[in-house]
Amino acid sequence: MKVVEKETLPEPSANKVRVKLLAASATFTDTMVRKGVYYGFKEKPPLSPGYDMVGMVDKLGTAVANSTLRTGQTVADLTVWGAYTEYMIRPADSLIPVPDGIDPAEAVSVVLSYMTAYQMLHRVAKVKRGQSILVHGAGGAVGTALIELGRLLDLNMYGTASASKRELVQKLGVIPIDYRKEDFVTRLQTEGKVDAAFDAISGENFKRSFNSLKKGGILIPYGFYDQAMGRGGNVVLDYMKVMLWNVLPNGRRASFYSITDLHKKNPDWFKEDLGALFTLLAEGKIKPTIERRMKLEDAVEAHKLIESAAVKGRIVLRVAE
Repeated sequence: MKVVEKETLPEPSANKVRVKLLAASATFTDTMVRKGVYYGFKEKPPLSPGYDMVGMVDKLGTAVANSTLRTGQTVADLTVWGAYTEYMIRPADSLIPVPDGIDPAEAVSVVLSYMTAYQMLHRVAKVKRGQSILVHGAGGAVGTALIELGRLLDLNMYGTASASKRELVQKLGVIPIDYRKEDFVTRLQTEGKVDAAFDAISGENFKRSFNSLKKGGILIPYGFYDQAMGRGGNVVLDYMKVMLWNVLPNGRRASFYSITDLHKKNPDWFKEDLGALFTLLAEGKIKPTIERRMKLEDAVEAHKLIESAAVKGRIVLRVAE
């Protein structure tokens, strides 16, 4: 990646809005987009990464002038790509107002990571209060979000993480499992299997997570980390194997989650769920774990930190004050 400067600002067409960005997340998904290994992503480079953003309405298209949007209003959006920028054009109907008084860095942390966690818990797994869950990558962005939201449901939570993230995971209220030294399947067979498992590792790990479920339990695969890191495996084959488990009479099930697919299928859910998350944030019931706030120009360093698994929580790129 490199910084590119343009002489003129983009102009919004009739139904679009120009947004001056305040903050964008730097996520593992962004590294996958950059490398061209994000499954289902069809855009061709050169392009700017950036899956989500928070910014201020800078200019309205002519057909948007009479809408509820106003110049200077803080808004959020799930962009999928393009948010590593100072200004961008977005469809007016995709922008979601951010309540006054919320830190833009915390607000943008909610858009992808917490939305993924919230919808997996409530829309897909439909986890009930007091149940038990297994969270892989418990020290990462989505992992810490799952844990925070799980605490609001009084869930009994296990989380796999490296030794360096054990303290963070424990502090969040999770029973930590060091995946390098301990077999999580054996641990859960001893202490009691879980009602839901959230797994973005892929391959053999999906099968092991499935074997950690109680009867009636559900596996939510939501990524393919091993393939993204070049560790072999096949995304399509993994998907087919998991779907086959739903056919077998084992008393458990699996359901893949994709935030972009669900966003397209049920856009009203996205607006409703993000509104609920902003309310939780404003009320202090959730507090994103932000390890670093970096400048937009430091995006290369941010990606290196993410790919080395050196981040406890999330990185936010500050675009403007």
